Amino acid sequence: MPSEDRLDGEVVLITGGGRGIGANIARELAAAGAKVAVSARTKDQVEAVAQEIGGLAVVADVSKREDVEAMVAQVESELGPIDLLVANAGINKHESAAWEMDPDDWWQIFDVNVFGTFLSCRAVIPGMIERGRGRIVITGSGAAYLPTSSNSAYAASKAAVWRFGEVLAAQLKPHRIPVFVISPGLVKTDMTANFGDDAAWTPPELAPQLVHVLASGRADALAGRYLHAEHDDIERLIDRAEEIERDDLNTIRLRR
Repeated sequence: MPSEDRLDGEVVLITGGGRGIGANIARELAAAGAKVAVSARTKDQVEAVAQEIGGLAVVADVSKREDVEAMVAQVESELGPIDLLVANAGINKHESAAWEMDPDDWWQIFDVNVFGTFLSCRAVIPGMIERGRGRIVITGSGAAYLPTSSNSAYAASKAAVWRFGEVLAAQLKPHRIPVFVISPGLVKTDMTANFGDDAAWTPPELAPQLVHVLASGRADALAGRYLHAEHDDIERLIDRAEEIERDDLNTIRLRR
């Protein structure tokens, strides 16, 4: 890896880090020298990942304010001030038709995917502003903008997450705290187990590699832009950063 992409001593908190994409991001960043805390609701999963990478396991439900605040306090107490938040926690549930889904189940997806992202960001931002450094990466999804007839709650939640991340990036720009929303692509995880083997699967290493580059600071000029782990060449985007900002590229916009 390029020397500037080493993350030695950087403190990273990854929500939804007990399995799937979050666990792979934890492995990637720990290998680059970061001190990584992985958080999720399932104790066995986060402990297994933390033991594997030499990191910190934190059990928390990101949809609960008290859990999130305790999570951040534990990480900062044991590892130090958080340099990077990867707000990755997310859930989905089977839905055949929106009107047939239990309202509590439908709303729980928003609680975790949207409110959990908000709470996690809210808990780390004041410290980042005070220290004058920090980065946030939010896991979005192509479900936010691709045509679909299934999973209305998940698609709507990811559209909300995208807009939250974009607005947050604009609010934090004066404080020099970059915020990125990424699409990891279609990665084989427990959440996507119902997709067939012939689906357009994204290699699982691409999202972690993208987060690694974003953590390095080399892509800070792309803050607020939608970045796809498979379809965007991050090095080329870094080289084109001035053009991208000037022409408002890598955004989701209504064009008339």
